[in-house]
Amino acid sequence: MNTTTDLKTPAGTLAGKTLFITGASRGIGKAIALRAARDGANVVIAAKTAHPHPRLPGTIFTAAEEIEAAGGAALPVITDVRSEEKVRAAVERAVERFGGVDILINNASAISLTGTLETPMKRYDLMHEVNTRGTFLCSQACLPFLKRAANPHILTLSPPLNMSAHWFAGHCAYTMAKYGMSMCVLGMAGEFKADGVAVNALWPRTTIATAAVRNLLGGEQAIAACRTPEIMADAAHVILTRPSREVTGNFFIDDDVLARAGVTDFDRYAVTPGVDPLPDLFLD
Repeated sequence: MNTTTDLKTPAGTLAGKTLFITGASRGIGKAIALRAARDGANVVIAAKTAHPHPRLPGTIFTAAEEIEAAGGAALPVITDVRSEEKVRAAVERAVERFGGVDILINNASAISLTGTLETPMKRYDLMHEVNTRGTFLCSQACLPFLKRAANPHILTLSPPLNMSAHWFAGHCAYTMAKYGMSMCVLGMAGEFKADGVAVNALWPRTTIATAAVRNLLGGEQAIAACRTPEIMADAAHVILTRPSREVTGNFFIDDDVLARAGVTDFDRYAVTPGVDPLPDLFLD
């Protein structure tokens, strides 16, 4: 991590910026979209959910309504990040509608916390296609337009590269897929530094109240010990409003970003104020 990065200057604005956010129909992706919308940003909602899901709330269209109600402009585009054709078509639509792309948020992710013998290859392939390949593909598709932007950022929701066997042993396939996203950050930050494109990662200190936590980690009891997605959205806003040539190659942690920006009250992000939130994965 680049510890010289300045996060203390007052937050700027994302007004007029165009954000291409994968998986923005719900959860952290939608929270980042809504925070940007309050500034008056344009948001491309690149996600698969066009129709209501029995276990997952929200669609690209309901997310678009919320974004516009918050003050932004929304473009919902049905997108499967595993499909090169669909990703490139979605980026083209974004450029046609808003004139370019200023920010890419690689948020879409698939998860299966299963051991090697319990992970079907179909699930292995899904995680690697969505997480690693999807991050690489979306970055590749957006980069020609990011290189033309005034303050371009790629922000990928992936963890620091922690090579402890502890973080592989219980769910090797998932860890490999998430670390693939982080390796995209590491490599692209160096590759595009001279072009002024900031490439960073952001990861939560604690579990975040999302459908994945509810469905995989213990239902409402687990949710009660989470922080809300807004902590990730506020941390992302701090990063994305910084000069791209000064903030790149970092593996940021949400509450560290906000603490360095002057935030002292983290209880406001708690689902249950006063309850210590559960720690997330990959952080010792």
